[in-house]
Amino acid sequence: MHFITKLIETPKLDDPAKEHMRIHRHFYRYSKGDFIGPALKITKTSGKITLKGTHEYEDLILELVVKSLSNAQADIEIKGKLITGRDLKDTISNLGLNWDLKKSTGKTQNYKAEIVDQINKSLLLQALELFRENSYLLLSFVINPNCKVTTKKNIPQPSKKKVEDDDVSKRIQFCTGVLSNTDANLKMVLDLTIPDFISDIPANWKTFTVFNNYKIKEIEIPTNIKDSRLLRIMAIRKGKMFRSIDINGELIEKQYSIVV
Repeated sequence: MHFITKLIETPKLDDPAKEHMRIHRHFYRYSKGDFIGPALKITKTSGKITLKGTHEYEDLILELVVKSLSNAQADIEIKGKLITGRDLKDTISNLGLNWDLKKSTGKTQNYKAEIVDQINKSLLLQALELFRENSYLLLSFVINPNCKVTTKKNIPQPSKKKVEDDDVSKRIQFCTGVLSNTDANLKMVLDLTIPDFISDIPANWKTFTVFNNYKIKEIEIPTNIKDSRLLRIMAIRKGKMFRSIDINGELIEKQYSIVV
């Protein structure tokens, strides 16, 4: 499940740094203040559904397109990159994948694997779920014009712009996914992207954009940790998540008090 969807279900997490790292890790770069979060634009025509997302939506776009595949055993030719903060060589090996994970040489310690592989639907979804805990899986593939994903291979720097100055049209170029417009696919897309807005969208909608922005009001710092880097990672953020959806120029907003 995407971290935003999970946060909608449970906005106030119990011990997020230890029990909910797949959500918490998306917030530990934030200090106090207002921040631009991930955004997603969805467009439908009679034949296809197109999703265009910022960084931190690439995993959900990948999940939706892969789940739409009818043949679970057919191999998908994928290419891209795995970026992680941990040495996951054993995890990769246990999945039966031959991805060469290499440690970076820069100041920021991370691990990267360049990916060119063939993998079936079931294994790809399993890998995606495992890597959501601590990694970014930036993949691209093309099955046909109505079933494809294109993702950039480098993670962008966090936006320093104010919320009102957000250039969302540029940010959502990070990842694009296309899947066939069937009743089942459309229901899946709406259920997993806007479960809290489904009753607000008109039946004849053609396109909408979802925004997620944050106001961090309080940072609870652990008292038993002295390492400054670990303090930042383990600290708990408290504040608000502002989710809004733009449909035909009409903006609908929902607010969530969050503990992450």
